[in-house]
Amino acid sequence: MGRRHNDSDFGRFALIALFLIGAISCSAVYLFLTVVFVPDIESLPSVEIEGPTEGQCCQGVEHLELWGDAVKWGSEFMLNSSEECCMACKRMCTGEGGPCLCNSWVYCGDKEACGPRFGECWLKKQQDALNPDRRDSGDKVMWTSGMVFDKGEGIVGIETDYGIVRLKLLPECAPNSVLFILSLLALPHCIGCQILRAESRGSFWDSEGNHIKRTPYGPPFALIQGTLESPGSMFKDIPKEYCPTIRRGSVAWVGSGPEFFISLADHEEWRNPYTVFGSVLSEDIQILEKISQLPTKSEIWNNIKMSILENPVSLRFRRMNKNS
Repeated sequence: MGRRHNDSDFGRFALIALFLIGAISCSAVYLFLTVVFVPDIESLPSVEIEGPTEGQCCQGVEHLELWGDAVKWGSEFMLNSSEECCMACKRMCTGEGGPCLCNSWVYCGDKEACGPRFGECWLKKQQDALNPDRRDSGDKVMWTSGMVFDKGEGIVGIETDYGIVRLKLLPECAPNSVLFILSLLALPHCIGCQILRAESRGSFWDSEGNHIKRTPYGPPFALIQGTLESPGSMFKDIPKEYCPTIRRGSVAWVGSGPEFFISLADHEEWRNPYTVFGSVLSEDIQILEKISQLPTKSEIWNNIKMSILENPVSLRFRRMNKNS
């Protein structure tokens, strides 16, 4: 009888010991997970990144009809939306070494205006991707048109006294903006096109444009800013288009233009308010870095301290060869 009593006591103590060991183990695991997996607030971006990636863009310009050689006739090719028409063109221009069979598309999406032609998708090949053949434009035009650039197409040069900055345009994401840039490309001169403001990365961003933890976001704000208003361009306000997070090399409008800026750093703190219509090739960023170090003077714009160039830098758009 006594032995059975001793066994019971031993079992009870064993259970208590196992319970304590389990509780201590769970606490240790909880503390470990808390330390390792709870994010450091200082290391996180200040806002949630939103917006489409470049590959998801497939937009066109309403009330515009592009002409050109048809590679697929719309009378025999009907689709449900302009986005589907755009994607059909992109599938014929993969950039994987083969020829780009389609670099523009035209879609009839106004059911009332198009009548029996509603849904027609015309896939076309422009002879000159940087100077598309425009048949008609205006409110009475029932077509929506867009461009798709091949891997080696859609690169224009911004000529400055400090070198040529190559810019990759994004016609599928910001078609209205790109058509305006192409209109500047056709001008012999871009009078009034210039860089007015220049601010370096300072000590707040590293050489790759990453914000340094626990430092301010400016000033300086790591950008150059200017205007693309030229008397011959007949500028009209650009509608809001592709607004991703600003990255190093992003080229975007200030508001609806014609003022623009090129970022020298990643600016996740700016959220997504700016239409981005192009990106500077990485090897040309150093030219912009050089401009950001030019002599400036302080001015107040909209209650914000700005670094304004003592001598504005003139700009001119020029064509670039595929191998330039």
